[in-house]
Amino acid sequence: MYRFLLSRQWVILTLLALVLIPVMIELGFWQFHRHERRVAQNALIADNLAAKPVPVETLTSPGHTVPRADYWRHVTATGTFDTAHEVVVRRRVSADERVGAHVLTPLVLKDGKVVLVNRGWVPAAGDQRAYPEVPPAPRGEVTVTGRLMADETTGASGIKDLKGLPDRQVMLISSAQQAELIGRTVLGGYIQQTAPEPAGGTPELIPDPDHDSIGAHMAYAVQWWLFAAGVPVGWVVLVRREKRDREAAAREAEEADGTPEPATASA
Repeated sequence: MYRFLLSRQWVILTLLALVLIPVMIELGFWQFHRHERRVAQNALIADNLAAKPVPVETLTSPGHTVPRADYWRHVTATGTFDTAHEVVVRRRVSADERVGAHVLTPLVLKDGKVVLVNRGWVPAAGDQRAYPEVPPAPRGEVTVTGRLMADETTGASGIKDLKGLPDRQVMLISSAQQAELIGRTVLGGYIQQTAPEPAGGTPELIPDPDHDSIGAHMAYAVQWWLFAAGVPVGWVVLVRREKRDREAAAREAEEADGTPEPATASA
């Protein structure tokens, strides 16, 4: 009664089940690994945010690529803001999802080197190509505290580095790009300012990154594995149903063939 499994329909169904099982298992592990990366990143963010601030030049230098292990480390830098070379970073959102720009101001250190400081978010101008209204940076010597971040790239951020932008507007924060524009030695990466608080609350300082949520990746992983386990169970259920239906059909056929002819009345 299981010869029906050799039919084209059942061969295709069985092959499909055999393909789906490893695919679903692999998708489950993909989500599980995403969960692990999220947990590890949350731990890294929490540890680095809790670490004592250190001078920025102890963690980066000109041309240095900030490693992930140093992301969000609190650093300090003392110098004077170079507002003549200040730029805005387009298409950035505030904490409440408003579209605007980040204000990127070079800070000239005592030794003449420069570190880029992201002073925070400002609303975009009414005209997309116009320079937004940016509150002036503090004058004189200032000590900035903030989170160390790596230079932005299109590959990491998904943001295209568009050409032909209006003057003093950029798409990505790049120390190498700004070094060419400023004509000075610039430390790799940049600082997301957390202190001092700007006068009047603007630019809006960028809040700490979320390091509490772990997302639904683990739930998705379990879901895929349950789907993978359900495929063979479903296949067995369908096979048994097909067998039962075929046996019932065979019995009905036998009963129909074995029904005696009605007797004729004798004269």
